[in-house]
Amino acid sequence: MTEKVEFELVSPERLLISRPVDMVVVPGAEGDFGVLKGHSPLISTLRLGVIDIHDEGSIAERIFVAGGFVEVTAERCTVLAEEAIALGDLKRADIEADLKGLKDRLAVADTDPERLALAARIAVADAKLALV
Repeated sequence: MTEKVEFELVSPERLLISRPVDMVVVPGAEGDFGVLKGHSPLISTLRLGVIDIHDEGSIAERIFVAGGFVEVTAERCTVLAEEAIALGDLKRADIEADLKGLKDRLAVADTDPERLALAARIAVADAKLALV
């Protein structure tokens, strides 16, 4: 029996997950990394990607994250995500409609900050679309 690591996933809206798991694979800024109980302490930024939650010898859950931070200790892995959504909840039609609206808004954006914010949101929508 594998020792469990406590895993917490928090989005700006709520605590999404808080439970012991076998392993978590996180999309860190420098690449994906796995966290098991006893991991060395670490703080990293997250890139767009998927968190894989391993339990009972297989991937139990996959969650898309759009940036944020991860803190790892020997007993715990805490992810503070800017956005998090289970892969099963991603709907192609919704993402495509959102992407079209964002691109339309980008075409008429007046300021650089507005264009940068919209470009970042388009990148997130593109990453979601690639997963469905």
